Amino acid sequence: MREITLYFLKLGAWGFGGPVALVGYMHRDLVEERKWLSEEEYKEGLALAQLAPGPLAAQLGIYIGFVHYRLLGATLAGLAFVMPSFIMVVLLGMVYQSYSGLSWVQEVFYGVGAAVIGIIAISAYKLTLKSVGKINSSAMKANWMLWLFYLIAIAVTIMTQQEQVLLFMACGLLYMVVKVPPTWMKRRASLPMLVATGIGFWDYSKNTLIDISLFFLKAGTFVFGSGLAIVPFLHSGVVNEYHWLSEAQFVDAVAVGSTVDFLTLFSVYSGIGSVF
Repeated sequence: MREITLYFLKLGAWGFGGPVALVGYMHRDLVEERKWLSEEEYKEGLALAQLAPGPLAAQLGIYIGFVHYRLLGATLAGLAFVMPSFIMVVLLGMVYQSYSGLSWVQEVFYGVGAAVIGIIAISAYKLTLKSVGKINSSAMKANWMLWLFYLIAIAVTIMTQQEQVLLFMACGLLYMVVKVPPTWMKRRASLPMLVATGIGFWDYSKNTLIDISLFFLKAGTFVFGSGLAIVPFLHSGVVNEYHWLSEAQFVDAVAVGSTVDFLTLFSVYSGIGSVF
């Protein structure tokens, strides 16, 4: 834990180039050199960090801390990673505000910016190889859909001069449907009414719906703490007492709920899960 905390403290202090570059540093240091993570663990963490909104590098660092030492490791890694940057940016902001009129200060920032662009370019190239695939004919044929999404995202971003969140989500959902289609999509009977009836949204038990409403009303009224603090209470009721979700479904709900408002999504997820 001490080594992980010190590593992220150093990375937060000396890691230049922004999220893309920092993600590349983590792979080089922790996967290739120190062997603290396997390639699969790193890819899973990178995928989760890309899925959730917010700073990519910080989320990946928190994930790495969690893999080794759970909540305490995630907390220490996150704080160690963020604090040096916070302190330095505040100090640099004070210097820039006080001496921005001096030519030598401006030239320092221009020089740093040029060097950082080079670092970002190298890290972006490496991240492309890991996320999309190698740049050769066989790999591009095998991952043609990923390369298509990649090129479309580049073109749209250049034309609109901003990131299109809906495009990212659409690409992810389309790739999921093609590679791992849900079971209900394989049933011919569900395809004609995909939106309304295919997911079983309108097929539910009124008694179960009332029980779910009362349970989460009690959870929201009497259980204190954040999303993680309420997990044991939800598990005891949803899995052990009422059997609305299986153990595997509960774990999936926790994983998905970590990326958005936990209690709200978990209520919806439990309601849908109990229907099936």
